[in-house]
Amino acid sequence: MRLGFNPNKDKGVLKSDYFHQVIIPVYIPNQEGYFKESFEILKLNLASLWKTVHDKTYITIVNNGSCELIVYYLNSLKKENKIHELVHVTNVGKINAMLKGVVGHNFDLITTSDADVLFLNGWQQATYKVFQNFSKCGAVCTTPSSRSLRTFTSNLYWDFLFSKKMKFKEVLNKEALKKFGVSVGNENFYNEAHLRKYLTISNNNESAVVGAGHFVITYRASIFNSLEKRFTDFVLGGKSNDLFDIAVVKKGFWRLSTLDNYTYHMGNVAEQWMYDEVSKLESDNTEIDFKLKSIESSSKWLYIIKSKIFGKFILNKKLMRYFLRWKGLSKEEASNYLI
Repeated sequence: MRLGFNPNKDKGVLKSDYFHQVIIPVYIPNQEGYFKESFEILKLNLASLWKTVHDKTYITIVNNGSCELIVYYLNSLKKENKIHELVHVTNVGKINAMLKGVVGHNFDLITTSDADVLFLNGWQQATYKVFQNFSKCGAVCTTPSSRSLRTFTSNLYWDFLFSKKMKFKEVLNKEALKKFGVSVGNENFYNEAHLRKYLTISNNNESAVVGAGHFVITYRASIFNSLEKRFTDFVLGGKSNDLFDIAVVKKGFWRLSTLDNYTYHMGNVAEQWMYDEVSKLESDNTEIDFKLKSIESSSKWLYIIKSKIFGKFILNKKLMRYFLRWKGLSKEEASNYLI
């Protein structure tokens, strides 16, 4: 039985002041083995996030089937208003957990981040600068990688094939690249050629690195409006990350990274340098004057031409070595670059 009239019926949703959402899925099932120090890493992750975001940032945490200790901790953060939204789910997988955090909101930008990311001051401002200077940008990673130049980037090569705005530049922060290699358990992840130069595009005297990684990345929120799939069968890895990557390039947008490093991947072992970096962070009180320009997405046929047909040609390793030399690498550097 129902009595009376629901006072909320036909009322519009109040407009939010937040325009940038950060979504972090958390999966810590225990404090043993691989996950022994994950709780400590999570604390470093959130401490760095709170210090570095502006007040128009909406923080969503998705508990992806963690143990009771983590559930209690996250519930306490929500109670203390340190996070804006907390979603509890069973272990549905990293990407599916991120999708849980996307629905029901209307933000301009959405950052998806692993729970082992250490944010540095200025990461949001650096991200906005890339979006401002490259109108077709659809996603920005704040940890540039020399090795991302062949991952969903063929539309960039089509657009800049004969342009002098695409060329190799000296790596701005070699130590950050080395740190990333160590964080994934491979100190030789980047060879000497990768550590010297990365491929960039330029506009308005600003540059961005071609390609983007996955562990922390900021998307135009419109990317999520037309996902062909809203579920992946992989808990982690596989082709699960492709779900978002393909959505970016299908709309004709570019995947780019900041020139300098603004986020670290910590891994699953807490080290002293991480505490040192967090202790140096200053609270972000910057006045934000940013408005994301909306642009039309391109047609399905352009995606097929640029990414499917041209992509098979330009991303072929033998052919790409010639392309890399054309864009500024030496013969030796080009041969060592595509490992």
